[in-house]
Amino acid sequence: MNKFGRLLTAMVTPFDARGKVDYAQTKKLARALLDSGSDGLVLAGTTGECATLSHDEKLRLFSEVKSVVGNRGTIIAGTGNYNTAESLELTKEAEKTGIDGCLLVVPYYNRPAQDGLYQHFRAIAEGTRLPCIIYNVPSRTVTNLNAETAVSLSKIENIVGIKEASANFDQIGKIITGARKDFLVYSGNDSDTLSVLGLGGYGVISVASHLVGVQIQRMMEALLQDKNKEAAEYHHKLMPLINALFVVANPMPVKYALNCLGFKVGKPRLPLTEPDEKSKAVIEQTLKNYKIDLPIK
Repeated sequence: MNKFGRLLTAMVTPFDARGKVDYAQTKKLARALLDSGSDGLVLAGTTGECATLSHDEKLRLFSEVKSVVGNRGTIIAGTGNYNTAESLELTKEAEKTGIDGCLLVVPYYNRPAQDGLYQHFRAIAEGTRLPCIIYNVPSRTVTNLNAETAVSLSKIENIVGIKEASANFDQIGKIITGARKDFLVYSGNDSDTLSVLGLGGYGVISVASHLVGVQIQRMMEALLQDKNKEAAEYHHKLMPLINALFVVANPMPVKYALNCLGFKVGKPRLPLTEPDEKSKAVIEQTLKNYKIDLPIK
């Protein structure tokens, strides 16, 4: 089973001044992230504004980024939504672009039962050869994928991992101990990374790694080498930046931060907007306190 790397960046989708996907800047950002600590990239996830990207935009995004990244890093494509048939169709088409895996979010709005969640993910996994990572984020989807369902899904060969953003460490621990041995449990919240790895998790799908990917890698390496005090020091140092990047809903702050630093990624698409003035001030002030790992050219 292909291991995707411990640090995957949930990449923003750059837009130009007209609100169109800026594919040239997208490829530039992908290269920069791999140069600054990321092992791979997650495209068209929450941070990539998947809800406002068209079917064709997503497929071109996957293809363009894979073409420039090649084998340098893993490319995971966000292909899931609340519609099982649509999710399967996009996953099958995405497979043709050469991506390395897919990210499948827990269906939102419909509020399915646990059996419905199991059948949803099984149907998609059985319809593709791609490795699949489940994304559990109940703060956005309302529905939580419970530990028992996640453990059952881990028995499906090409469901290889989960991005766990529930912040429920009892649940996360049960998944880590109950799932098959090689099942990859990623932290879905930057603030939870140290705790999830401490429980035996594998890595993080990160937003903050847009800016401090090298530092996040060092934190994880320290913990894996049993240098707990050093890892905790990195965690505490990074927390004010992580908090600033979530001062309003993601990805509004991280896009604003990148633009402030001179790496232009455009404004979010409606209904998202730029952060309010108070939030902008928090982001700007916080950035002054950090060494930024992303190469800004």
